[in-house]
Amino acid sequence: MTVEKAYRKALGYLSKSPKTIRQMKEYLADKGYDANIIEKVVARLLSFNYLDDRAFARQFIESRIRYKPKSVFALGFELRKKGISPALAKELLTAYKDEELALKAVETKMQSWNRLDEYECRKKMMNYLRYRGFDYSVYQTVWQKIQAES
Repeated sequence: MTVEKAYRKALGYLSKSPKTIRQMKEYLADKGYDANIIEKVVARLLSFNYLDDRAFARQFIESRIRYKPKSVFALGFELRKKGISPALAKELLTAYKDEELALKAVETKMQSWNRLDEYECRKKMMNYLRYRGFDYSVYQTVWQKIQAES
């Protein structure tokens, strides 16, 4: 198998969505390419800025916060699963606070929860936030802010 063929495969994989370096290496390895060819393809992709872990992580974080907010811890975990280094994930996530992310997460749900009694509403919110990686203290802060606004 040639480097050129592997490069074309890699470009096809990238055409769907941005990938991390680790994702690309795993993809090419799954396709049967040997380590030498994979390294050459990754180096070529890096030289054209087709692979950029920092840009991928930034875009991933922004997308998650906009469409499916989670806690800083959960976002960091997802980034590490995709091959982003813990140091880079931590650096990029320092700009975010769990309370703000939790408020954003529940803002769309509050309309449907308003018809519930207070106990059910609290329960739904706590489960919803816990599922997204927020701890109890964040839930308490968010509940108090929402109660203050009501």
